[in-house]
Amino acid sequence: MQKETFNYDNKIVRNFAVATAIWGVIGMLVGVTIASQLFDPLYNFSSRYISFGRLRPLHTNAMIFAFVGNAIFMGVYYSLQRLMKTRMFSDKLSTIHFWGWQLIILAAVITLPLGLTSSKEYAELEWPIDIAIALIWVVFGWNMFGTIYQRREKHLYVAIWFYIATFITVAMLHIVNSFALPVDLFKSYSAFAGVQDALVQWWYGHNAVAFFLTTPFLGLMYYFMPKMANRPVYSYKLSILHFWSLIFLYIWAGPHHLLYSSLPDWAQTLGVVFSIMLIAPSWGGMLNGLLTLRGAWDRVRDDAMLKFMVVGLTCYGMATFEGPMLALKNVNAIAHFTDWIVAHVHVGALGWNGLLTFAILYYIIPRIYETKMYSKKAVNVHFWLATLGILFYAIPMYFSGFTQGLMWKEFTVDGMLKYPNFLETTLQILPMHMLRAFGGTLYLTGACIMVWNLWKTARTGKLVANEAAEAYPMVKEVKGEVQVAYWHRWIEKRPTQLLIFSFIAVAIGGVVEFVPAFLVESNVKTIPSVTPYSPLELEGRDIYIREGCNNCHSQQVRPFRSETVRYGEYSKSGENVYDHPHLWGSKRTGPDLARAGNTASKIYKDAGWHYQHMKDPRSTSEGSIMPAYPWLIAEDGDYSKIEGKITVMRKLGVPYVENYEMIAQEDLDKQAEKISNFLLKEKGIKVAKEKEIVALIAYLHKLGRDINTKEVATSE
Repeated sequence: MQKETFNYDNKIVRNFAVATAIWGVIGMLVGVTIASQLFDPLYNFSSRYISFGRLRPLHTNAMIFAFVGNAIFMGVYYSLQRLMKTRMFSDKLSTIHFWGWQLIILAAVITLPLGLTSSKEYAELEWPIDIAIALIWVVFGWNMFGTIYQRREKHLYVAIWFYIATFITVAMLHIVNSFALPVDLFKSYSAFAGVQDALVQWWYGHNAVAFFLTTPFLGLMYYFMPKMANRPVYSYKLSILHFWSLIFLYIWAGPHHLLYSSLPDWAQTLGVVFSIMLIAPSWGGMLNGLLTLRGAWDRVRDDAMLKFMVVGLTCYGMATFEGPMLALKNVNAIAHFTDWIVAHVHVGALGWNGLLTFAILYYIIPRIYETKMYSKKAVNVHFWLATLGILFYAIPMYFSGFTQGLMWKEFTVDGMLKYPNFLETTLQILPMHMLRAFGGTLYLTGACIMVWNLWKTARTGKLVANEAAEAYPMVKEVKGEVQVAYWHRWIEKRPTQLLIFSFIAVAIGGVVEFVPAFLVESNVKTIPSVTPYSPLELEGRDIYIREGCNNCHSQQVRPFRSETVRYGEYSKSGENVYDHPHLWGSKRTGPDLARAGNTASKIYKDAGWHYQHMKDPRSTSEGSIMPAYPWLIAEDGDYSKIEGKITVMRKLGVPYVENYEMIAQEDLDKQAEKISNFLLKEKGIKVAKEKEIVALIAYLHKLGRDINTKEVATSE
């Protein structure tokens, strides 16, 4: 049998590598900016477009989908061709995939600072972009499976199992979580509401971490670690156990983000149980990677690429141990909503995703340019800057999180909250936030050195756009031929079956969690006093979402004495039945607002206080790090779409009376005029009823106002 000659497509790998480096630096720069805003509001520059609430989702999307996403595609396109011993299925599909993905990222860069957001964490992009993501993801899958089916290598290596599971699971997560009804091209409302929307969102949010930030990088680790170390993977059987147990268990763990919330207890318990079980496969994968270096540890001292890989895998092990620990209810009670979670997330993001990406870039670029790395010393400098950056970032955030969690819960001997003013905690942690920004700056500096080093490396060589290769054609199995091999070999030769079994493994958990949550009425008990938002309140809620207020304020009072004393009655699932989407939040940079309109402290009922707080937060809360929102006071709200918004809400099941959309504008004007008159007569503040601040005040006054203690007790 003669060998066949063919070419590997290195141009597409180069394109994704360049995009990875550029978007990585941009995303990290935005990250340093918002880190600085959290200790000095001056860094918001009084600009609506770069205020923290709008930049925070830009940072997360840039790092997840631009930096990490391009890194995934770079690594997959490089490794898949070599593992399958064939060129990518279609150069045209590769090109469409590349430019389509960059246009999606560019759309995020434009729309998120403009305030065009769904507010759903890690899925903030509006519905036209969601559709584009789905289409480009299909293009990627089409190209990947086309390559697999035309392969010359019969056996599917473990890395490809992870690529396949990533493709099918991300598609499922994205499609389900993106269900929404559009009002127009730039605005939509989630198809799910309240507790159900929260369950779907964190099923997506947790598994976006699992199947976009973890499984593809495990696949890349299984390919690049042996290549860099020139050693075989430590254990084939461990890789099988690692793969199947990980993808089956991960999908169940999402509810651990909602512990002590109004999510039904059975769903919370499922999240805890499966989170604890996740330690085993996660550490199995980490150990399989690290033990691949057996007999080659002396090389780690001198090879910066292997240093990146080893520390990255160690960070993965730390993050995947800490995650299940944070899912324990007694730990979660202290850690949730604090900077502890920020530290945990960034150990994984900066350590696992970042360091592996850097190592892969350093491995690929010299090879596709047929040259040597321009400066090995610069690679070592980058490694130490990145490592120190992670330490200066994470350690202060751990201290900050411990401080927040304990201060929020501390009582005096007289049974009073020791720190009743939320701002006392904020001021205490400012030094830690300064150190976090310093750590981020170190990490960014290392990335800039890498970009310079890779650029100089490319300049010394020449891109081998079509790398010549040869391999024997794949021999098809003879019917009836006896195969004596490990049982798993059967599926490793059949990509379609691997795809189907992977889908079944990841779909089971979602089905078990969703069916009772959506079909069993008792899981969401209604409260008779809870009413839909008025037109002005709905517009105010949309302004609240546009400004990203939910990035800093939660709306979920947990059933702890420390929280009910501070905020009021704990949250019930029936409160949020008209919330499309939910706004429970995942971080308390500022106080919880679930009872802002009905709190024991009368301050939040005061429209004049809200006005002054938005105009100049430090005039009402000395030392506040919240940015000012002068544009809400200066600009008229665009309420021309209120008829369409009410129509969409009615289609989603919100019980507005028939044809209410026809008089919605009239009701909006009446309520706005009432608030405007109150501000003038009672506070001497002259503000026209059309101003956006009026709608926002109406929404804030609605929060918690519907809760009647007697009716709540009856419904429970």
